[in-house]
Amino acid sequence: MLLPHGYEGQGPEHSSARTERFLQMCDDDPDYIPEMEPTGVKQIQDVNMQVCIPSTPANYFHLLRRQIRRDFRKPLICISPKSLLRHPQCVSDLSLFYEHDFQRLLPDELADVVPDDKVRRIILCSGRVYYDLAATRKKRECKDVVIVRIEQICPFPYDLVGDVVKRYKNAEIYFAQEEPFNQGPWSYVEPRIVTAVKDFCDKRPFFVGRNAAASPATGSPAIHTAELEHLLSDAFDAEYKHEEWQWKVSDLHKQ
Repeated sequence: MLLPHGYEGQGPEHSSARTERFLQMCDDDPDYIPEMEPTGVKQIQDVNMQVCIPSTPANYFHLLRRQIRRDFRKPLICISPKSLLRHPQCVSDLSLFYEHDFQRLLPDELADVVPDDKVRRIILCSGRVYYDLAATRKKRECKDVVIVRIEQICPFPYDLVGDVVKRYKNAEIYFAQEEPFNQGPWSYVEPRIVTAVKDFCDKRPFFVGRNAAASPATGSPAIHTAELEHLLSDAFDAEYKHEEWQWKVSDLHKQ
């Protein structure tokens, strides 16, 4: 299933793929790290479906190619906004189409980032919001924050997420999404990030996104812009402690 899904101020019907509902139907165990062999095939065979949010042309190509060429069948839910078809930064070098396979996780692309032990924040995300985050980081000249894209949500790339957190050992973990708190990948990825890092640290991710809401997205460009600016500000500036975060989560409905 190829489902368009994007938060661009065009109203609910443009952002209603309901990623969270597909993830709720995935039957993997959030507290257990499965056998992670290099190809990732066994992990896919052990779940009932795949949910992916590719953010580059090359990764989209390899995702579809992998789905067709493998010797077994497993449902694929592919979620992507139409805006990436014309986004000037959403491009791939031709070499990426024939030198690589599908990348479950895309590491940070910033060349002049600070040394690994000086990175203060890891922003995990999926899909189009990456380009807003990257543009904001460039504008602010913020080189102590890395942005990592999780391209395959289910089955979750425990091994790759664990490697990222190990590499930036002093950084806090944030997960940014365009969807409201009660929608999108957050409820699925939060316990799995904790599981991915539990063997070497006790860090938990913090949420960055819109407040809980019944509707997927606003149809007002002005409100959309204000929400996006608030999201991007939180991604780079907000400082939470877990005690405060529990209060923030429980009080979201009052904001």
